[in-house]
Amino acid sequence: MSAEDIVTAYSVAVPNKQKQDLPGLDKKMSPHIEYTKQEYWDENGKPYLVEYQGAGKLKGKTAIITGGDSGIGRSAAILFAREGVTGITIAYLEEEAEDAKDARKMIEESGARVNLFAGDLMDEQACKNLVDSHLKAFGKLDILVNNASKQIACEKFEEINLKNVESTFRSNILQMFAVTKFALPHLKRGSTIINTTSVAAYMGSGSLVDYSSTKGAILTFTRSLATQLAPKGIRVNGVAPGPIITALQAATWDEGTMEGLGVGMPLHGRAGQPAEVGPSYVFLASSDSNIMTGQVIHVNSGEHFGGS
Repeated sequence: MSAEDIVTAYSVAVPNKQKQDLPGLDKKMSPHIEYTKQEYWDENGKPYLVEYQGAGKLKGKTAIITGGDSGIGRSAAILFAREGVTGITIAYLEEEAEDAKDARKMIEESGARVNLFAGDLMDEQACKNLVDSHLKAFGKLDILVNNASKQIACEKFEEINLKNVESTFRSNILQMFAVTKFALPHLKRGSTIINTTSVAAYMGSGSLVDYSSTKGAILTFTRSLATQLAPKGIRVNGVAPGPIITALQAATWDEGTMEGLGVGMPLHGRAGQPAEVGPSYVFLASSDSNIMTGQVIHVNSGEHFGGS
């Protein structure tokens, strides 16, 4: 399948040739990505887009979303706001300040107050400061979304940089332990924790061995923590996206790989948009999933994997 064969209502379905430095900025993506529009199909099989409309499923709640300035995290934050969340703290890196400001505008336009927190969560104190900042702003915490992560490609394992390996583990899984530890005393029965893992946790990735390993660790972290917190009525679930067009991808791959990223995926022949992943976080944060814990929703365009 080529890019010309894709049938979709998204004008941003196939990225152009582009390259960014880590952590990457949504603001620089070409074309810009979609956070809030859902693709539907009419009776003739033609696609059209509909703006996400909330139904009050998260009314009165507050949330922390790490990596909420861009990509999947930003989509989840905007949809949370449309579902009635009153206060959202977005954790981001200083280098992502432009994206954070754009995210704040979109979230506030959707009805929620926003508390921006700039800090590197690889530092334990920053993780504690994040939770403290949220509580100072909103007084309570109902939803924790552990979404921030990074990936650094390496095609030959004998050339892998061990400092990058350690940094990836600190960025992707160790900070989840820290943020969750400091957030947990403020959660109560009915609260939810949602962790972002990846299809790579199930399939593996020859180019992202350390990243895939952290995502496997997040999967086990989710299941194990869910077991421990179930008696308290605190649910812990995860989302495992497949290829989604985000700035992180542009900061990972070379220009040629980014051009047409995801073309040929089994479902619709393309990679997904953040807007197509955000509703999974709404579902897991709301009472619609009240009897689910230790589970993972797979949003992967039909990309299969061995086991679940």
